[in-house]
Amino acid sequence: MTASRILARVLTCFALGLSLLAGNAVAQSSADASSQVQQRFSSQFPGIRVDGVSPTPYGGLYEIRVGNTLLYADEAVNYVLEGNLIDGATRRNLTAQRQEQLNAINFDELPLDLAFLQVRGDGSRKLAIFEDPNCGYCKQLRKTLLDLDNVSLYTFMYPILSPDSFTKVQSVWCADDKAAAWDAWMIDGKAPPALECSAPMDDFVALGRKHNVRGTPTLFFADGSRATGALPLAMLQQRLQQAQAR
Repeated sequence: MTASRILARVLTCFALGLSLLAGNAVAQSSADASSQVQQRFSSQFPGIRVDGVSPTPYGGLYEIRVGNTLLYADEAVNYVLEGNLIDGATRRNLTAQRQEQLNAINFDELPLDLAFLQVRGDGSRKLAIFEDPNCGYCKQLRKTLLDLDNVSLYTFMYPILSPDSFTKVQSVWCADDKAAAWDAWMIDGKAPPALECSAPMDDFVALGRKHNVRGTPTLFFADGSRATGALPLAMLQQRLQQAQAR
């Protein structure tokens, strides 16, 4: 190898080293700035637990995560914004997109033994739903699901609305055909007969809380993304297709 080639390699390695050092310095600077923003916010709003702070590409704003709520502040925390941040050019709801990203789960890690399964068509698409038996929107969604094909539907009962929700969930779980008993109530209004067995009621509630399910129905798609509410059929089809493509 000639001296010129050796020198070229040395210079290349030196340049790469400088680039890595610069990248690490930027990352450290960003982490320090985020930490300072968190300290300022906590000082000005004592008693509010902050789950994380990170810079955004939007006009020097910092994202402040408080539970499922996203706040935005300047670096000095002189101004704090609570609400949806909208991209003026595309009209995209940047806050909603970010919340969906933060709330995504690993679908394959769901404990499917706590759900009952209904397979429609070839069952190629996957959908998990957390439902309360006394949730009106859940009943509306359940009727929409009748028109959904080629899906494996995992229903996680989530009794959070009333004491009667616990009673109905236990009766459904103890039924010989859980899916039939659930649909009979949610679609036809036929209450499940009172049954008792060793139903994992605490596990149902704990699972929902683990994944920050605060309302029903909450849906999880195969790519881990979530949606809340009684989605119309067209939107359900679109979300299932997107999840399968990812």
